[in-house]
Amino acid sequence: MKHLLASTCLAVGMLAFGGAASAAECGDVTIANMNWQSAEVLANVDKLILTEGYGCNADLIVGDTVPTITSMTEKGEPDIAPEGWVDLLPDVVNRGIEEGKLVGAAVALSDGAVQGWWMPKYIADAHPDIKTIDDVLKHPELFPDPEDSSKGAIYNGPQGWGGTVVTAQFFKAYDGEKAGFTLVDTGSAAGLDGSIAKAYERKQGWVGYYWAPTALLGKYEMVKVEHGVPLDMAEWKRCNTVADCADPKKNDWPKDKVQTLVTKEFADRAGGPVMDYLNTRAWTNDTVNKLMAWMTDNQASGEEGAKHFLSENEDLWTKWVSPEAAEKIKAAL
Repeated sequence: MKHLLASTCLAVGMLAFGGAASAAECGDVTIANMNWQSAEVLANVDKLILTEGYGCNADLIVGDTVPTITSMTEKGEPDIAPEGWVDLLPDVVNRGIEEGKLVGAAVALSDGAVQGWWMPKYIADAHPDIKTIDDVLKHPELFPDPEDSSKGAIYNGPQGWGGTVVTAQFFKAYDGEKAGFTLVDTGSAAGLDGSIAKAYERKQGWVGYYWAPTALLGKYEMVKVEHGVPLDMAEWKRCNTVADCADPKKNDWPKDKVQTLVTKEFADRAGGPVMDYLNTRAWTNDTVNKLMAWMTDNQASGEEGAKHFLSENEDLWTKWVSPEAAEKIKAAL
């Protein structure tokens, strides 16, 4: 009995030491909590998983794309940017990686952030021949202008958005006016969202600019319209993104790479299991759209959204973590 008790005490002591060692390896970790919904919920997912699954002492700090990634490169903090829109400042990211200050982890949004023109799925299902922008422009009657039903309408975003500029340039490139369409200025983000909601609830035609991941595309099922041509980045930079360029050409819309960034110091300190998680953790636009729609409908915080995701998507997130971490996280929910 004494031998059994001694063995048991030794085993417990080793487990406790192992847990302490794991926590010490990860230690204090700061996670950038960006000020938009998809980034907020991902930061909270990371905090919960790193804290409960890997013994980290994780804290969220306020962040935004440019200042956060710049600070990570120049000051080595915060430790993690879960949703880094790296295409917005490629020079800073590339320099940080080349100088050994940043590590690129998983592509957080596996199918990329998507912008373009969308139409309701019920229109796409009813008219399977309409797949491209050129196909759309053959059918103004299916997408009527609310002010003049004899014309079609392409709904644009508010002034000041990059996507609004590109949509206006594509409208010119694809000869939208010649095809009998008008370009509708929705005035604001709320106006754009409202135009989609109104059309969808009345099962009317709608086509225009939007992007993913968003809560609205989690609520209303939309289909992205194809561009019918390959991407030409030189042309994209020359004219498709320049408001006063007079001769835009047909082009595709590039996807934005959304990647998790980690400071090299933290990657070295945290080591294997934690970096295995950060190198694996990724989800799709469809997953994020539905989660954000739930958060919006329930006025949920990022933390509440993270707990909902982990409770409802065990088959997905358990593939990101070790079996031991998975059990700890389940117990904490």
